[in-house]
Amino acid sequence: MPDVYLLGSACTPFGRLPHKTYKDLTRDIVDGVLADARLDDGGPIGSVWFGNCGMGAFEQRNIRGQVCFTPLVRDGRFPERVPIVNVEGGCATASLAFYGAVKDVASGETDVALAVGVEKTFFEDRARTQEIFDGAIDRFDPHEWEAYYTAIGERAGKPFTPKAGGATVFMSTYAMQAAYHMKRFGTTQRQIAAGAAKNHHMGSLNPGAQYRFEMSVDEVLNDREVSWPLTRAMCAPIGDGAAGAVLCSEAFLASRPPEVRERAVRVLTVQMSGGKYRDPDEPGLSRVAARKAYDRAGLSPADVDIAEVHDATAFCELYQCEMLGFCPDGEGGAYVASGATSLGGERPVNLSGGLVSKGHPIGATGLSMIHELVVQLRGEAGPRQAERARVALAENGGGVIGFDEAICAVTLLAAPRR
Repeated sequence: MPDVYLLGSACTPFGRLPHKTYKDLTRDIVDGVLADARLDDGGPIGSVWFGNCGMGAFEQRNIRGQVCFTPLVRDGRFPERVPIVNVEGGCATASLAFYGAVKDVASGETDVALAVGVEKTFFEDRARTQEIFDGAIDRFDPHEWEAYYTAIGERAGKPFTPKAGGATVFMSTYAMQAAYHMKRFGTTQRQIAAGAAKNHHMGSLNPGAQYRFEMSVDEVLNDREVSWPLTRAMCAPIGDGAAGAVLCSEAFLASRPPEVRERAVRVLTVQMSGGKYRDPDEPGLSRVAARKAYDRAGLSPADVDIAEVHDATAFCELYQCEMLGFCPDGEGGAYVASGATSLGGERPVNLSGGLVSKGHPIGATGLSMIHELVVQLRGEAGPRQAERARVALAENGGGVIGFDEAICAVTLLAAPRR
């Protein structure tokens, strides 16, 4: 595809922010990303892709982005008449917004596009939180996934009991996947805990992370059980936040000052795949998206220096290392526990702290991954900076269809040319 560049990125701190509204978070992230891109009031922007999942719980559907941008336009902080496209795709929502903005630029539709993900999932009224997550699974024919999970639970040796211990359906399905992996490959709970402990350490180095404390492997193992083999410290918290990115064409980039050009990250490709009710021995949809991304960019897993993957639970990191080709199938647990994905390791993964520590405001998560990789590729990550970060990968999945997500995005980025 024609060269597309990431001109600016930003991410708000993640956390439980009851004092922040959707409009507040939108203002914060738009101001932040325009400042990083050196675009002032965003005048050159020709389109906006706005990602959100939760506003429907407050009866704000259909024109979510337009509603949140109205105060910015009225106050002269964003240009008038820019079309805003609203997207929603579970935890992959922000990646869909990013994908749309990239395609707008690659197609020549506009020279500059903005992608934004804004989310709140923490409310005193937990029913609202539950409503947001309920939409990420088939609500028309729940008997289909209930039958699927019941059958897989028997094979995994872990019955499908989503209400046991207060776990949600989603944490229960992740726990079943982990249990099946343990049974099939000999993966251990301690290996999963090692990944969680690593990410809590990285979160302690990230000023924007929701959880900024260290945890040892034993502390992770001894934390409150959510759904065996997963403890609370292995699971991403709910929270609020926003993230965004400005994409531009090569021609537009050439018109910018040298100090802007030298920080521009190149988008090598964004590739998608869709989920299905698969056999648990069949590779997941992220492998399909990753292979498409590698083929399109002319790269292989060995070319990836750093990655951010969708670790809604700590098990997901070791599983995605397998799906993305970083290690053979069945060896993800040993790979993570060896330190290969740690800072200074063979291929650092989730240096942001991952979802487990950085946090997981679902409609903002994908763009927060992109932001972390941009910071790393620019060499601006401070104490969590990876060495030799030239090619970066983001994997972000959303929704649930069986043991797959409903949709998955794999993005490959390249460091600025200097």
